[in-house]
Amino acid sequence: MNNVKELLVVLVSSSLVSNVVLSQFLGLCPFLGVSKKVKTAGGMGAAVIFVITLASLVAGIINRYVLIRFQVQYLDTIVFILVIAALVQFVEMFLRKAMPALYEALGVYLPLITTNCAVLGVAINNEQAEYGILTGMVNGFATAVGFTIAIVILAGIREKIAYNDIPKSFRGMPIVLLTAGLMAIAFAGFSGLL
Repeated sequence: MNNVKELLVVLVSSSLVSNVVLSQFLGLCPFLGVSKKVKTAGGMGAAVIFVITLASLVAGIINRYVLIRFQVQYLDTIVFILVIAALVQFVEMFLRKAMPALYEALGVYLPLITTNCAVLGVAINNEQAEYGILTGMVNGFATAVGFTIAIVILAGIREKIAYNDIPKSFRGMPIVLLTAGLMAIAFAGFSGLL
C-alpha cells in the first residue's frame, strides 16, 4: 500500500506541483515554439509523453544494470543523451509514416525533443532521487503529462488571444511570456496539494 501511495505522490507532484515547464523551467523551447495551435501542442505532448516515459524506463534499466554494476556512473549524462536521441529518431520515423500531417506540423520541433532539457532532466532527476525503475517511469510519465497540460493550456490561450486587440508593444512573444508567467503563478497554487 505504501508503494501505491508513493507512486500517487510522485504522479501528482511531477505533473502539477513541480511542473517541468512552469516551476523547473525545463523544456521552454518547444513549450513556446509549438504552442500556437492546440492540435499541434497535443501532438507534441503525446510525443513527449512517449519519449520521456520510455527514456525513463530505458535510462533506469541502463543505470541500474550497467552503470552502477560496472561503477561508471560518471557516464550517465552521455548515456542518457544517446538513449534519448535514439528514442526521438524512432518517434520521428513512426510519425513520418503513420501521421504525416502531425509530422509536418511539428516540423523542426520534433528533432528538438532530442535536445529538450526536460527529457534529460527527468532521467537525471530519477537517478539523483534514487528512484527504482517503476517509480522513475511513473515520474517520467507524470512529468510528461505535466508538460502536455501546460503546453495545451498555453496553446488554447494563444488561440483565443490571437483575436484580441493587444497593445503593439505586447504583440507576439511578450504576451506569450506574460501568459506563461501567469500560468506559472497559477500552477504554484498546486503546491498546497502535498
